[in-house]
Amino acid sequence: MKYAFAQVTALLVGVAILLTGQGLQGTLVPVRAGLEGFSTISIGLIGAGYFFGFTLGCLKSGNLLRRVGHVRVFAAMTSLASAVPLLHGLWANPWVWGVLRLVTGFCFAVLYVVIESWLNERSTNENRGTVFSTYVLITLTVMAAGQLMLLLFDPLKLTVFAIASVLVSLAAIPVALSTAQSPEQPQSVDLDIRRLYRNSPAGTLGCLVAGLANGAFWSMAPVFTAAYSSDISLAAWFMTSGVIGGALGQWPLGYLSDEFGRRRILIAAAVGGAVVGLVIAMTGQNLSFLAVNLLGAVWGAMAFPVYSLSVAHANDYAEPDDFVRISSGMLLMYGSGAIVGPFLASATMTLIGAPGLFLYSGAMHVMLSLYIAMRALKRKPAATDRHITFSDALTATYTASRVYEEEVQAQEEDE
Repeated sequence: MKYAFAQVTALLVGVAILLTGQGLQGTLVPVRAGLEGFSTISIGLIGAGYFFGFTLGCLKSGNLLRRVGHVRVFAAMTSLASAVPLLHGLWANPWVWGVLRLVTGFCFAVLYVVIESWLNERSTNENRGTVFSTYVLITLTVMAAGQLMLLLFDPLKLTVFAIASVLVSLAAIPVALSTAQSPEQPQSVDLDIRRLYRNSPAGTLGCLVAGLANGAFWSMAPVFTAAYSSDISLAAWFMTSGVIGGALGQWPLGYLSDEFGRRRILIAAAVGGAVVGLVIAMTGQNLSFLAVNLLGAVWGAMAFPVYSLSVAHANDYAEPDDFVRISSGMLLMYGSGAIVGPFLASATMTLIGAPGLFLYSGAMHVMLSLYIAMRALKRKPAATDRHITFSDALTATYTASRVYEEEVQAQEEDE
């Protein structure tokens, strides 16, 4: 175990610095956009731009890695991603910001693929769960810390954008100077969405809905809080509460899905997210600072695990050779939903006000739960010998980029 972490220590240090900057940007951009007077629709489109770029990054990352390898791609993407926050601070224009968020989304999608494929190659079946659990813990913790950094600076000044830029730039140093062996360059990429849907319609649509709801939350939650309070700290704390709730909710719901079945717990999580969202929408204006943040954490505990539960459900029906391909496809479905989600949420908020954010996400969760319930009446439960534990499925959620390694191995066996 010590050897496994020794091989990826520099990478994990870089990840911690990188995602601190990412967490800061994720909250700063919509907050500053609101302060600049951007329309709700414009802010939604800016958020959608990030996830559109993220989807493009999922599709193009394999070609970049095949051409120049992990270290060079990591260095290039951090360099580009660090320049973008400074440009945000120089040009406060919604069209410019939409393009810049697209570039950021592309960079971070590629960076996630680099990170996860690197971690996978340096771990084994015996320690992969621990390695990736550590990665997930670092990810959620530092992103929450980055969001809270917004409380320390004036979002109307260039300073906070500069700090985000510096953090992203510094992330390349431990990776570039590491003496650990870098992973092999991938040779091919193959994603089949039709096959993904045939394998698990409920799991595929679950990931799509998770993107539609969670993408809207990331982009529009600061706008939601701004409608109830001029205190910038509420936006930072509310989003941080959602992230912490999402982290705490993963394992309990995962354990329950192992014991009682994926579909039942997936339905329960979706319904729970819808109910809590409705409570927030109906009572948010009358809630105290503490109460609204607690509800935000409960919402996160229900809504964020929908993605991991959907991935686990899909893998229950997968052939062994398809395990990683399905995870990669699920990530793409999530990103596709997150492109549309901020736009639909912003349109809803324009029509009915700030509560529209959680009314919209509640509608998405209700439709998902109804669809899965109907599917459950038509399809028998997965066979016991094909039901994988949630911990394995959660690992797959963060190792989508393993698809490249598996394809190379399959080609070598055929030869």
